[in-house]
Amino acid sequence: MRASAQAMALLLAGSMALAACASDEPAAGGGSAGTSAEGGGELQVGIAYDTGGRGDKSFNDSAYAGASAAVEELGGTVTDLTPNADASNRVDLLTQLADDGSNPVIGVGFAFADAIAEVAPQYPDTTFAIVDSSVADAGLDNVTGLLFAANEGSFLGGVAAALKSQTNHIGFVGGVESPLIQEFEAGYVAGAQAAKPGIQVDVQYISPAGDFSGFSDPAKGYTLAQGMYQGGADIVYHAAGASGQGVFRAAAEAGGQAIGVDSDQYETIGDPALQAVIMTSVLKRVDNAIQQFITDYSEGTVTGGEDRVADLESEGVGLSTSGGKIDDISAQLDTFEQQIVGGEIEVPTTP
Repeated sequence: MRASAQAMALLLAGSMALAACASDEPAAGGGSAGTSAEGGGELQVGIAYDTGGRGDKSFNDSAYAGASAAVEELGGTVTDLTPNADASNRVDLLTQLADDGSNPVIGVGFAFADAIAEVAPQYPDTTFAIVDSSVADAGLDNVTGLLFAANEGSFLGGVAAALKSQTNHIGFVGGVESPLIQEFEAGYVAGAQAAKPGIQVDVQYISPAGDFSGFSDPAKGYTLAQGMYQGGADIVYHAAGASGQGVFRAAAEAGGQAIGVDSDQYETIGDPALQAVIMTSVLKRVDNAIQQFITDYSEGTVTGGEDRVADLESEGVGLSTSGGKIDDISAQLDTFEQQIVGGEIEVPTTP
C-alpha cells in the first residue's frame, strides 16, 4: 500500500530540527551512550550529498533524515558534507570522510559512482554505500548499492495526474537528462497513459547528461514549468531535486497543481503558498533505505558488492497522501498498485 504520509512527516520533522546544525558539522545522535559498530567503538556515519546539499527539501534531506533516525536509535554521530558549486570534489568528500574515521560512508546520488569506485578500494576496512547506482558488477566488495524502483512510484504519480487533470494535459520536468531520471519519466508517462489513453504529456529537462546543475536551478525549473502551464498543462511532476521549488512556484502562479518527489514535499516545503499546490509526492524512501543500511552495518550483517532494491511491494516507493488531494482516487490507485505488485503491469524503465 502507499507509504504513510504521517510517518514521513514525523521523520522529516526530526530532520528539520537537526538541520539547524551547519551542513558540514557532525550532528549528535540521540543515544546517551554510543552503540558498538561493526569495527568496535561509537558509530560514526559519513554522508556526502548530491548537488544542492542539505536543505533541498527533497532527496538530500531524505538521506539526512534516514541517517539521523539511525543514530538517534543506535547512538553515534553523523558527519555530512556538501559538494562544491560544480560538484568536482566528490572524491575529496569521500576521502575526507573515510580519513576522519567515518564508517559507513554513504554517497548520495548516482553521480558518486566514479568517485566511489576510485575511493572505496583505497579503504578496504571502510564500508561504503551509494544511492541510485548499482555495484553488483563493479567488483567493489566493500560497497552496497541502494536502489529504488522509481519507475513504479512514478507510474502511480502518472495515474494520479491523469485522473485529476481537467485539461487532459500534464507535464514532467526532469533535473538532468540521465538514465536514472528517465526512469521517473518513463513510469510517469506510462501511468498517465494507462489511466487516460491519449492524454498529452509534456517532457523537458533542465540540463543535459553530465551537467548536474539541473538539480539546483529553481529558476530554470520555474521557466520550464511556467511554459507547460501556459501551454495548457494543469499538473506538472518534477524529478529535479531543489529545482522542483521553481516548479511549485510556477504552479502557484498559474493556478495549477504539482507533484513532488522523493520526500513528502507537502510536509517539507515550508511555504503555505507552495504547499497548497502540491497534490501528492512520489516517495522514494531514501530515508528508510539508509536507516536500514546503517542498522545492518551496526549489527555486522552488511554484505558488500551487492544491490538492495526498494520497490512498491516493499513500500520503498509510493505516493504521499498529505493534504487529502488524492483521497478521492485511492481505489483506482490501489488497483494499479496491486497490478504492478502482482506482475500484471510491467512498468517501463526507459521512455
